[in-house]
Amino acid sequence: MSILGPIITCICLLSASGAPALGAESSFAVWLDELRTEAISSGISPETVEAALTDIEEPLPRVIELDRTQPESTQTLEDYVADRVNEKRIVNGSRMLSRYPTWLGRVERKYGVRRRFIVALWGIESSYGEHAGGYPVIRSLVTLAHDGRRSAYFRRELLDALRILDAGHISLKDLKGSWAGAMGQCQFMPSSFLRYAVDADGDGRIDIWSSVPDVLASTANYLARVGWQDGLTWGRPVLVPERFDLNLTGLEKSLPLRGWQALGVRRQNGKALPRRDLDASLILPEGPGGPAYLVYANFRALLAWNRSKAFAVAVGTLSDRLAAQQEKGKPSSRR
Repeated sequence: MSILGPIITCICLLSASGAPALGAESSFAVWLDELRTEAISSGISPETVEAALTDIEEPLPRVIELDRTQPESTQTLEDYVADRVNEKRIVNGSRMLSRYPTWLGRVERKYGVRRRFIVALWGIESSYGEHAGGYPVIRSLVTLAHDGRRSAYFRRELLDALRILDAGHISLKDLKGSWAGAMGQCQFMPSSFLRYAVDADGDGRIDIWSSVPDVLASTANYLARVGWQDGLTWGRPVLVPERFDLNLTGLEKSLPLRGWQALGVRRQNGKALPRRDLDASLILPEGPGGPAYLVYANFRALLAWNRSKAFAVAVGTLSDRLAAQQEKGKPSSRR
C-alpha cells in the first residue's frame, strides 16, 4: 500500500467530520479574490469592492445553519400562519393604517394596490420595521454564494448588493438585513431593490431601511409590477366536500366561482361563494384533509414576492384581519 493512502484517508475523514479540509481557508481566499475581480469587471468601483470584502475571512456557519432550517419547510401551515397573524401584529397593523393615511392614500392611488395588502406585507416581513434583521448583508451573501446549495443565485444577489452600496443608497455599516440577505423593512433581496424600490419621499436616495414612504411605495410598486389587480382580493379559506375530485386542485387549474359553487365548495362558514365573475384555483397546501383555499390572480402576485404558499396565505390572512378591524372601527350609521 502506498504511503499516500493513509494521508488521503485522514484528509477525507477530516472533511467528512465537519472539520475544515486541508486548504479550505486558502480555497475560500482564492474564491473571494475571483469574486473581487468579477465585481470590478462588472463596473462596481474598486473602492466599494475592497471596503465591502476586505475584512471577510471565512463564511458564517450560522447562516448556513439557518438556510437549512427555514420555517416554511419545518412548520405546518396552521402554525406558520398563527405565528405571524397574531393579535400584536393585527393591532400594530391597524395603528400603521391610522398613522400613515396620507402616504398610504398616495401610494394606493399611484400603484393600484389597496393599503391593507401593503401594510400586511410590511407586517409579515418585518413587524412594521421592528424586526428588519441585524445580519451584515454582504457577509451573509458571501457565505451563501460560497456555499454549494444555491451559489449562482446568491452570487448574483451579492453583486447587486455591491451595486447598491456603490450607488450610495446606504453605507456598508448600515447595510443590515436577514441571514439570507433580505434588506430593509420590506425585506427586498438586492435584485428586487434594483428592480422595484423607489424614492417616494424625494430625498435623492432609496431608503427602505428608515423611510416609511419609500417602504410603502416600494412594496406597492413591486406588487403592481408583478401583476396585482386592483379591486380583487387574494382568496379565501373554503370547505371542500368529501370525495372531492383532487384532479381539479392546484394553481395550474381554474374554474369560475359558479363552477366551484356547483361542485359543492363553500365559504369557511358554510355559506355560498360570492356571485362574481371570477376565475379561481383551489389549493390544498398540505394535501387532502388539510386546509383548502380558493385563490385569485393576486395570490400569484404574492407568490412572485415569496414562492411559499404559507407566506402568501399569511399575508392574505393578515390583510383580511386588518380589513375586519377597520370595519369594526367605523362609526355606525344607525341613529
